[in-house]
Formats: sequence, C-alpha cells, structure tokens
Amino acid sequence: MKSYEQLIHEASIRILNKTGMRFEHPEAIKVLKDHGIQVDEEGIARFTEEELMYWVNMAPHAFTMYARNPKYNITVGGDHLNPAPGYGCPFVVDMNGVKRPAVIDDFVKFTKLYHQQKTFDVNGGIIVQPNDIPVDNATLLMFYMTYLYSDKVLLTGTADGKQVEAMMEMAKAAFGGEEEFRKYPRLITLINTVTPLQLTNVMTESLFKFVENRQPVIIGSLGQAGSTSPVTLAGSMAISNAEILAGIALCQMISPGTPVVYGCETTTADMRSGATAIGAPEGAICYNQTGKLADYYGIPSRAGGCLSDAKKVDAQAGYESMITFMACRDANINFMIHAAGIMDAYASMSYEKLIVDFEVIDFVNRYHRWFDINEETIPEELIDEVGQDGVYLTEEHTFEYCRIEPLTPEISVRGTVEDPGKALENNIQKKIDKMLREYVQPELDPEILDKMHQILLARGVEQELIDKLENM
Repeated sequence: MKSYEQLIHEASIRILNKTGMRFEHPEAIKVLKDHGIQVDEEGIARFTEEELMYWVNMAPHAFTMYARNPKYNITVGGDHLNPAPGYGCPFVVDMNGVKRPAVIDDFVKFTKLYHQQKTFDVNGGIIVQPNDIPVDNATLLMFYMTYLYSDKVLLTGTADGKQVEAMMEMAKAAFGGEEEFRKYPRLITLINTVTPLQLTNVMTESLFKFVENRQPVIIGSLGQAGSTSPVTLAGSMAISNAEILAGIALCQMISPGTPVVYGCETTTADMRSGATAIGAPEGAICYNQTGKLADYYGIPSRAGGCLSDAKKVDAQAGYESMITFMACRDANINFMIHAAGIMDAYASMSYEKLIVDFEVIDFVNRYHRWFDINEETIPEELIDEVGQDGVYLTEEHTFEYCRIEPLTPEISVRGTVEDPGKALENNIQKKIDKMLREYVQPELDPEILDKMHQILLARGVEQELIDKLENM
C-alpha cells in the first residue's frame, strides 16, 4: 500500500504537469526556460517529474544558521525544532480582546521578550507591522530593529528587490563583507506562494536576492481548504505540495545547493463564513503532514506554531494553540514561525498570549522528554524503606530529582490562591515585567552601525527615526 506522502506526491506531479504553476516575474520565467522548463505565454510552467525532482533533490537535507552570538547558532533539519516569532500582524490585542494598531514600541518590546525566552534562538521577521514607520522602508527598519535588540538568528520580512538589496548590504556590513556573508546562512525569510498555484512578483524579487546571496528561504504555501484550495485536505495538500516543489526547483536553478525549507501552513476555511481557521484540527493535521512530506523529500520543514483564531486570551486560545503546537512537535517540524503570541487568524499579536504560548512550548517539550527507567528512577530500596506509612517529600531522592523530573510552570495556577479569577493574569504580567526588567541589550559595534546608518540614510530614512529606534 502506498503511503500518504507517495499518493500526495503523485497527485502533485500530475497537477504540475497538466495545470502548471504561474510565475509572474519575467526573471523567474527566463530562468525556468533557460533550464528547459515549458512555460507558456501566461507564465504558466509545466514540469515533468524528472525535471522537477532533478532540481528538488539538490536542496540540502539540513543546514546551520549562524547568529551574531554563536551560542544561538541552530541546525535546521533532522529532529531539531526551532521556534520563531509571530509574523505579519498589523494589530496588538490585549487580554480582553481590545485591538489597536501596532507601533514601533510593540516591535521592540516583542523582540526583547523573544530575546529573553530561552526556548527561542530565532528572532525578528515581521513580528508586528508598525503603522508609524514608512512603508517603503518597513522591512529594512524591522531588520535593523531586530539587529539592535537581539543577537539571535535573524528572520526577516520580504519586500521589493531594491529594499531587500539594501537589507543585504546592511547584513554584509554586519557579517564581514560580501564574500564572508555568502559563506554562511545568516538571514532566512518566508517566500509565500499565492494559492492556487501562483508565485507573485514581490515574493520572487525577495527570493532572487536571498538565493543569489546563498541565504536560505522558506517556500511556503497557505491553502485554505474550501476557499483557495479543494475542501478536502488531501486535495489541498496536493496543491500546496505542488506549489512548494515548484518554488524549491526555481531556487535550485538560480543557485544549486542553496538551503531551502519546505513550508506549509495549509488549513481549512470555516464553511459558515469563509474565514481562515488556523487553529482548527484540520490545520493541525496538515501541519503534521507537512513534516512527513518534508521528510519524504529530505528537506527541512516549516509549519504551524501556537496558532489560534481566538479574539482574546481565553480557553479557545489555549486549546487551539496546544493542538497545533503538539501536531508540529510530533512531526519534528524544524522551523516554526508563529510559535508564540499569534491569534485572531494571523491578524493580531498578544503580549499575554505570548507568555501563555511560552508555557505551552515548555509543557509540550516536557511531554516529549518522557522519563528514564533505571535503578535511580525506580528506587526500590527507598520504596521498601518508606513502606506504607512514610512520605517521600523530605527524602534525599526527592531533593535530588525535584528540579529535574517535574516541570515547574511559571504562570500556571496550582494549589490554593486568594484570587482565582485573576491569578493567571497576574502571573502573566509578573513574567512580562520580569523579562523586560532583566533584558540586557547585546553589544553593538559602532563601526558596523555607522555603515548601516549610511545605507538607511541613502534609502531616505530620516536621522531622527534612526535615533529613535536606537534608544528604545
């Protein structure tokens, strides 16, 4: 009997051979044609299995991302899980569901909180979209803010080619010049297809700039079953898989061997409203299947996170985030954007949910650690000594293992409390305050900052704004 992965693969090949994938950008079309791919007048490329897999198979099985601080270097691939921030949210929502537009201060504050969280070695991207920075330099400025306030692995946004080129110049200034920069994966970004079966101009421009500089990209599809893709999960996954494989093939044609990540956020649309349902069990199934498909092709994976459609931090936010994160953890998803803080179907970030999701990640990681069986963990002599009348609370064995075996939660409410209705909320706020109070900005090289300033000023960024970003 064929596996799910084989059946989806075969369907995707038939889709790419018959229906094809539309590429808007002329440079992408030229690359495809130069490598023998049939492309019609509408930019629709059609692949045979042999053509497609020749290029897909060039992608590495795993790669290392290098942070400014080497202790945060990560491996992307194998059984390594790398949580990454929320991405693309225009709003911030409070504990009670009140939304407001995101601003610069929110981006910096979230960056500091991710920097403080030990389960995150990745920072940046479009954590929120500040409405008080110029749109034509937004991606560039978010990259700069991340560089200022965190020395972890850098996730970035996408933009038109000129803005991304400026970002690459800033990165080259930060990491030893062009030749040194091209040697090591330093930046990673998300290249989203448009379902069904399209890759747009802006995403393609970003893809070219990253791949030409040997920097990794995530080729991501977000099908919405019943809306932008077939209502059946198998049909949606077949289309998503086709989009991802076509994007990966293009990357390898541009620069063979460049690291890529197989990314899929496909979920269902709510059949009552048409709204995307990112926290649905159907989404969790697709995120899990993404890990299996990536393994099938021998490529690192990206999917899911602590995802929720909830409008405030409530029970729905908790149970949806738990099932989506658990599904990804079970499938060994390697790179997980939206791992904490996201809600409202990608529209909003929440400080309070961020902290809840940090705890969700800790709980799931503890669950996957399971337990050891040996003479020390089954202390038969102690059990005989305590017998039927003693207690274990004051035993040396308990002292030895009490900080190792049980997870001590930071915000979960246990035991007797004075104000049960507010206990969780109070714990969350205490943790936020503690993390921000203990934050220490990483050291910065004035010469590198000066080079970055010149690039920003050449792009038309005002000195007053640069000064503001550096003093938050």
